[in-house]
Amino acid sequence: MKTSRRAFIGTTASAALAISTESMRAADSDKALIAITLDLEMSRNFPTRDVMHWDYEKGNLDSQAKNYSLAAARKVKEYGGKLHFFTVGRVFEQEDISWLDKIAKMGHPIGNHTYDHVNVTAKKTSELQFRFQRSPWLLRGMNVPEAIRDNIEITDKAMQSRLGIQSNGFRTPGGFNGGLKQEPEVRKILKELGYQWVSSLYPAHPYTQPMEKPSNAIIDGILAAIPASQPFRYDDGLIEIPMSPISDIGAFRTGQWRLEWFMETIEKCVESAIENRQVYDFLAHPSCLGVVDPEMKTISRICEIVRKASNRAAIVGLDAIAARLNRG
Repeated sequence: MKTSRRAFIGTTASAALAISTESMRAADSDKALIAITLDLEMSRNFPTRDVMHWDYEKGNLDSQAKNYSLAAARKVKEYGGKLHFFTVGRVFEQEDISWLDKIAKMGHPIGNHTYDHVNVTAKKTSELQFRFQRSPWLLRGMNVPEAIRDNIEITDKAMQSRLGIQSNGFRTPGGFNGGLKQEPEVRKILKELGYQWVSSLYPAHPYTQPMEKPSNAIIDGILAAIPASQPFRYDDGLIEIPMSPISDIGAFRTGQWRLEWFMETIEKCVESAIENRQVYDFLAHPSCLGVVDPEMKTISRICEIVRKASNRAAIVGLDAIAARLNRG
């Protein structure tokens, strides 16, 4: 018998009840909320610049990405925090997902990132995903809204089937400067599927030229974008939890930065968010960050900064951030 997301939620703990006691206390306080989020997908240009085929195999995670994800989950748990994962549904086609099951059993939330990494703002089927450009018959005659809904819904079903859990939130593939403000139909789909919050907004910020060290002006511009990446509620009630700059893809694919430049920038961002009691949602990908930072120096540094801040900050999942906004 088919089980809808709404029905599944009704037979398991709700998203709010799934939040840890520590996260609940953080959500009820005025602490800065620092999220570490990893999108479980493969990334073009990694591990080398000439790699392009991942656009057609976003969910075919290699051993490096899986091992890094599990190690990062353990690292953040050691610091008493939650690491929020967002997975494309094709990951569940792999024979062995024991690594992801271990992550779930550690208590880390896992959200929906669509099945094929589709563009939810697409207006034509050709804009949905590279895979559908190559193999349009996979759409089975669906129009764009139908294909987007199907791609979200089957990821929920895959997660329920393989892990026995519900998706904890939704993140759009790609971030948009305006989030879903101009996409009421997409917001409607998410709400109909039982989602209370989405992570889709990635604010505009300055970039360097490739292989150019970020200047103070560039870093200041990235810091200035943090206030624009604070959570808010759309007119229809759906909560938006933006991604904060700068992402690993922005730094290492677009900017081709060195790791030390990235760490310096992220350190300043996290410290600024803590100082101003803001939300900071660090966005990375095991298939990218795991290649350039295999020792997890960046994630460890974020955890150390938060630990040093003591009762002024906490590392939480995005569900705890949504819970705070719900409490007003």
